[in-house]
Amino acid sequence: MRFVSIASGSSGNCIYAGTERTHMLIDAGVSAKRIEKGLFELGLKPSEISAVCITHEHSDHIRGLGVLARKYGIPVYATEGTLKEIRKTKSLGEYPGELLHAILPDADFLVGEMTVRPFHIDHDAADPVAYRIQAGTKSIAVITDLGHYNQYVIDHLLDLNAVLLESNHDLRMLETGPYPYYLKRRIMGDFGHLSNENAGRLLNCILNDKLKYILLGHLSKENNMPELAYETVRLEVDMGAGPYQASDFHIAVARRDEMSEILTV
Repeated sequence: MRFVSIASGSSGNCIYAGTERTHMLIDAGVSAKRIEKGLFELGLKPSEISAVCITHEHSDHIRGLGVLARKYGIPVYATEGTLKEIRKTKSLGEYPGELLHAILPDADFLVGEMTVRPFHIDHDAADPVAYRIQAGTKSIAVITDLGHYNQYVIDHLLDLNAVLLESNHDLRMLETGPYPYYLKRRIMGDFGHLSNENAGRLLNCILNDKLKYILLGHLSKENNMPELAYETVRLEVDMGAGPYQASDFHIAVARRDEMSEILTV
């Protein structure tokens, strides 16, 4: 299974996961043109995409969805709450309603030869989910936009081979930065975003011998820096109570303005 971030950040998100025969996207929060470019760099045609799985309805996760779905007839999967919000988003334009498919948290569905499990996350959206994707014995997950984590989330991230995990903000940068007070409270709240420190702490709960790749994603442009996210998460792992060190894993930062390396599990 191949796994690559086409774009990841507070300004737009789109992740590719696929096998030789099945290809899917998690979110389409950048322009369709940029998604097309990323797929071409992977040696794929957009018409080969079997599904777009949407985590929630915020614009940085659906911005390119209307053009992409309309142009290539790609099925869209999301919870009913998210689909209702997507239908109301006029900026996406018109596209065939039959492309929209409702899913339920904790109910597996198939996209070609991949099994997809959506699971609930706490974020200030209608009915947001993260996704765990399995092909054969290999499993990956994409989890961003969660204000906090609990045992339920941890349980869905066990025994992974690769993960893209939110590392949204540095607490000190956020606290002293230009955002208004209400927005700072939202981001730091239980329905906001994971800080670098909390990303590292969650990571400590899911590290395992099979985990090969860790991508840190959804970084805030104003309240984080790639180097800071990387070093903070590594430090949390090194200081954790588990048997692992950060050097045991391939850890990288997914950028907003360029594709990540292609990861193969």
